[in-house]
Amino acid sequence: MAPFAGFEMPIQYQGIVAEHQACRTSAALFDVSHMGRLRFDGEGAEELLDHLLTRRVVGMPIGAVKYALMCNEEGGVLDDVLVSHLQTPSGSQYHLLVVNASNREKITRWIMPHLADFPKVTMSDRTALTAMIAIQGPRAVDVTSRLFRAKVDSLKRYRAVITDQFQKPVIVSRTGYTGEDGFELIVRAEEAKQVWENVMLAGRAAGFCAAGLGARDTLRLEAAMPLYGHELTEQIDPISAGLGFACNLEGRSFIGSQAIGKIASDGPSRVRIGLLPEGKRPVREGCPVLDDRGEKVGWVTSGAPSPTLGMPIAMAMVNASIGATKADWQASELQIDNRGNLQPATITQLPFYQPKEPKRSE
Repeated sequence: MAPFAGFEMPIQYQGIVAEHQACRTSAALFDVSHMGRLRFDGEGAEELLDHLLTRRVVGMPIGAVKYALMCNEEGGVLDDVLVSHLQTPSGSQYHLLVVNASNREKITRWIMPHLADFPKVTMSDRTALTAMIAIQGPRAVDVTSRLFRAKVDSLKRYRAVITDQFQKPVIVSRTGYTGEDGFELIVRAEEAKQVWENVMLAGRAAGFCAAGLGARDTLRLEAAMPLYGHELTEQIDPISAGLGFACNLEGRSFIGSQAIGKIASDGPSRVRIGLLPEGKRPVREGCPVLDDRGEKVGWVTSGAPSPTLGMPIAMAMVNASIGATKADWQASELQIDNRGNLQPATITQLPFYQPKEPKRSE
């Protein structure tokens, strides 16, 4: 266990590699209750979020979920988020924003002044009132879908529904942060233990296990998913981070859109790439990346041993000329300054790992 963003978080249960492999072959459960959950009610909520986020929120159908970014005026990323449009069984509609735990207070402070322009909108922090559980892996949907009243196995990726599990209300979202298929559940805090145990019991024969932050990090790195504070910061824009798909620039204006549009038009000065360091020694965040002349051209943003590939992997931000095309990759001989030792590294296509098609019930 370790403290993180005001929570005591599990780093590992039986071991990072075992938990990682369980997620890749069966399914793993992650307690991600530390993630911030902000609810927006009232007329104008979608317009407010449309103004704050890089993705178009106006017109999102009920049940839709979008990955988006919240940026400052210069285009730097304040946070990456999931925004959902949900409807309760009684017919009330609202939007839910899931934010990173370490950014929850910052994002709440950022949003507060903008609420004045939308007087009918209320924002409520639901983090302490709820818990969040991620079920990830190729057996996640097949094994656990029968636990919910709604037919959640028919949910498409990035879709959500409010249903119940044994009379306990739950938001089920077909999303995740591992590269595998699965669900993320939001439940009442006092009912989280029972819901967790129900899922673990249902998946016991299939090899489900509990997993901590250690495996969550190696899984997301293999899937080349950015982590705030590493591939995303207030000094890194979405285009440089390779997240142009999450920026709807046409026909709308949002905070940072002008700066991001210019970067997209002119081309970024740096880009996110994947690296395969030679040997077995993993590289870590902050290690300088050097070209064939020994000049620094970037830095490692994330690095770790890959349990799936059996070798070290890393992501880095480098000068755009280094990673412009695949031909450039083959011509570039990069090295990583790993604590004073020069370690050759090959540029590779992202993601490092592609999941198999999810197993489904007949």
